[in-house]
Amino acid sequence: MPDPIALGFDTSAAHCAAALLRGDAVLAEASEDMTKGQAERLFPLLDGLLADAGLSWQDLAVIGVGIGPGNFTGIRIAVAAARGLALSLGIPAVGVTATEAAAFGLPRPCRVVLPLRAGQVVWQDFGGLESRPQQEQSDMLPPGPAPAMPMLPTAVAIARIALQRHADPGPRPAPLYLRPADAAPAREAAPLILP
Repeated sequence: MPDPIALGFDTSAAHCAAALLRGDAVLAEASEDMTKGQAERLFPLLDGLLADAGLSWQDLAVIGVGIGPGNFTGIRIAVAAARGLALSLGIPAVGVTATEAAAFGLPRPCRVVLPLRAGQVVWQDFGGLESRPQQEQSDMLPPGPAPAMPMLPTAVAIARIALQRHADPGPRPAPLYLRPADAAPAREAAPLILP
């Protein structure tokens, strides 16, 4: 029986990234830097990867998706796409945090630190005393292992983690936010919708 095929993608940062794997083999990979426009670019990018590999959507066994932390809109785009694809294809979707993807394959113990805006970082320790992803000023991190560089591109790591978990994917992917949204809801009451 051939190895299962995984599609991993992420739009939680200023990029649209995707990778297609069969077992450990990377069949196709793409990453485009962009600060906006991920919603319009994601599906053409995914269609292109599948075409490059000579595969169709029905060949997929599992979908891996970056759930953040990161850009609010980007996280929602990727999570909604993964959940919709999983439902329509009848396959599992696996949510993977940005820090899990960055730490994939690194020797333990390790710390990953990912840059955000305005001197902020997301960090997490793996091995030994486990922590959850946390957000902090880059110069305010607590003592711990020296930050390690990711070994794999984000989308490749997401797809590899999805392959590892596809038999037991856990709950449906959901966005992981560490801070409140920049935009505030309207203070006025919503308009009355007439029948």
